[in-house]
Amino acid sequence: MSKVADAHTLEVLMLGLGPEVFAIEATCVREILDPVPVTAVPNARPFVDGVINVRGKVVPLADLRLLFGMPRTPPTQDTRVVVIEADLDGEPTLVGLTTDKVYEVTELAAASLEEVPRVGMRWRPELVRCIGLRGDGFVIVPDIARLLAAHAA
Repeated sequence: MSKVADAHTLEVLMLGLGPEVFAIEATCVREILDPVPVTAVPNARPFVDGVINVRGKVVPLADLRLLFGMPRTPPTQDTRVVVIEADLDGEPTLVGLTTDKVYEVTELAAASLEEVPRVGMRWRPELVRCIGLRGDGFVIVPDIARLLAAHAA
């Protein structure tokens, strides 16, 4: 497995989805919210819970569990909505992502980041930017724009 070496460190927001730890690049995070009222949208994709109001803007709300093929679970006191700005079809777009838990903003050393194994992944490898080694565990760093685009098609 080769190392991902495009920077010395990658600043990320650490998230929990069930037992898995994910990391979203901090540069795309705009806000972290407690669960907010959601307006359903008829005929929306299965991973889209509806739309939310974020500072007067209509923002689609996607369930990260569903995007990663995990079962939907009811919200808990730790559930959060992470509002990110993703580049979708060349346009910067705000998207809310429902996650089980938000841990912290931290840095992952480039030396700890590795390419995604092509065998045995539950997800399509091209939807994950890299996997980081952190302590005794792993951190999955998804490519959010590709993940959203792949499910929207």
